[in-house]
Amino acid sequence: MKISLITPARQHARTGNRTTAMRWAHILRGMGARVTVSTAYAGENADLMIALHAWRSADSIGAFRARYPDRKLVVALTGTDIYRFQQSDPETTLGSMAMADALVGLHDLVADAIPARFRSKVRIIYQSVPPLSRRLPPLRGVFEVLVIGHLRAEKDPMRTALAARALPESSRIRIVHLGMAHDADWAEAARAEMTVNRRYVWRGEVPGWAVRRALARAKLMVLSSVMEGGANVVSEALVAGVPVIASRIAGSVGLLGGDYPGYFPVGDTAALTGLLRRAESDPGFLDDLRARCGARVPLFDPARERASWQTLLAQLTGKA
Repeated sequence: MKISLITPARQHARTGNRTTAMRWAHILRGMGARVTVSTAYAGENADLMIALHAWRSADSIGAFRARYPDRKLVVALTGTDIYRFQQSDPETTLGSMAMADALVGLHDLVADAIPARFRSKVRIIYQSVPPLSRRLPPLRGVFEVLVIGHLRAEKDPMRTALAARALPESSRIRIVHLGMAHDADWAEAARAEMTVNRRYVWRGEVPGWAVRRALARAKLMVLSSVMEGGANVVSEALVAGVPVIASRIAGSVGLLGGDYPGYFPVGDTAALTGLLRRAESDPGFLDDLRARCGARVPLFDPARERASWQTLLAQLTGKA
């Protein structure tokens, strides 16, 4: 089977979309498919298209459907598709959903957020993470909290740094932020924060091995996003044994569960400060977060993700 896999993320980008595309390509090739990964469809012959991003890949989706009206088309819905573009540009975004034979979502609440007429097309495929070889000892004298993600508006990237400003002098919390700045303004904001906030360190973009090493020793991770389609960094943290504090958005609730106690309202700095203080000072609370996160780890098993793709392709090709 020839598969055209479309992602709007450029070849060497360290974005979630590019990471997801390359992992899926590896899985599909392991199933015997011939997979071409590109940023746009150029009319090549393919038995199946998998397109990440209903809005950004809309031209490719439309071109493939026009060229091959009877061949199968899978559209993976991102956070901005679900929580921005289907409202701001419904004609394009919902048009891509309409052309798709299947819609891949990355968390449990995706179907609830799209029009009812498309919900039967949704298949949830959790993003998998290989297990860590080992945990590393935490830094002595420091309660290290990671923020992993690019500095852009959707991530509300400075929220954890702002929350750390209000911690008591006795707190040992240090915020370590890994991620590229979307533009010069965000870079300047991070550098300025480091000059006034001794608890905040921005390391910029780092390779994947450095992210995994940081997770191997961290006490906690914060995901403060305004919107997410199902952040792979949540999977990475949980598999690494790192509990998560997250803004209460569907993309995180759909991964961590509705009754998870580590949520704060989007943009609520004081509430996040309170959770950070509790995680550091209350071992029972941190243990509870860790146990609940550990219970979700089987969702992110690479074998499960591979089986999900095998099932979906079998259904699409009539071989289920």
